[in-house]
Amino acid sequence: MTTEPPKISDSRVRAVMAPLALPHKTASGTLEAAPLVLIDITMNDGITGSAYLFSYTPVALEPLALLTRNLINGLVGETSDPESVNALLDQRARLLGNQGLLAMAISGIDMALWDAKAKRAEKPLCKLLGQECKPVRAYDSLGQMPPDETAREVEASLKRGFRAFKIKAGHPDPQVDAAVVRAIRNVAGTDVWIAADFNQAFDVDEAVQRMKILDDEGLAWIEEPVHATNYLGHAVVRTNIRTPVQTGENWWGIADMQKSVAANASDLVMPDAMKIGGATGWRRASQLAQDASLPVASHLFVEISSHLLNATPTAMILEWFDIAGTLVANTPTIRDGHALPSLEPGIGIIWDEHAISNISA
Repeated sequence: MTTEPPKISDSRVRAVMAPLALPHKTASGTLEAAPLVLIDITMNDGITGSAYLFSYTPVALEPLALLTRNLINGLVGETSDPESVNALLDQRARLLGNQGLLAMAISGIDMALWDAKAKRAEKPLCKLLGQECKPVRAYDSLGQMPPDETAREVEASLKRGFRAFKIKAGHPDPQVDAAVVRAIRNVAGTDVWIAADFNQAFDVDEAVQRMKILDDEGLAWIEEPVHATNYLGHAVVRTNIRTPVQTGENWWGIADMQKSVAANASDLVMPDAMKIGGATGWRRASQLAQDASLPVASHLFVEISSHLLNATPTAMILEWFDIAGTLVANTPTIRDGHALPSLEPGIGIIWDEHAISNISA
């Protein structure tokens, strides 16, 4: 006899500017706070699932929160089974297109419902997905800084338990990128794991030229050297350099991943839980990566990503950029270069309501 999943009955959606524990420097300025949408969905059995979304810019924060709230209101009385809800919302979004803010909102709902499902089973999400909750190798995601400042950041990061690092590269002078990599090695050792993210900065020709300068630096990967949707361009860069190419954080759902894989755009893949379709979309991405023998890294969302990587056969490494840590009471901890996922039932998000009450959007 099968038991029907509980129904969605209520929700709370909040828009906040979450202070970052450590400011994040980029080419366009320093990020001091993250615009987040906090989601709580309650079922008629009293269990509440929680998740959050990152709108990247404060301009999109209130629209994303409103869209998420409206979508959940339209689900009251519907099943709380996350895969069924994901399919239902995808169907409802077909004419508008399941991308952008709409895709983000659907993913947030999906993550919250998986959290509730795992709580109902009294299991951490990784165990609900059939895997043990093991420590996951993690790298500290650093900003764009000159060599000396990067070295100081790495020294502090080593003390916090990290053994791997990613920089935001793309300085006007490409030799500075190489100097930053060498500065990290001077502090952390010659065999330290380092990757470089170019945030879609170049056209194909310039990307090839610049990446060749870094080919002798022993990088684990260079990330998004050209526009995220330029799958063929990424493939051209990949075939003209020796360093592995990484892409995927800007895929909208499994369809974009399929296009990228078909184009042989990258040596590695990096789905984002919020853009790939939540935990439901991630599981599909994980299967596709396994079929294509592609190592998988995560992007942001350290709480759920530490669980999802445990359930990913070709898992490689977790990105540590803790955008919600000041508002979550039990963020995963870092120990000896690894992130330890929460062993609480669910994803492991328990809001620090006192911290939330002290901020506003």
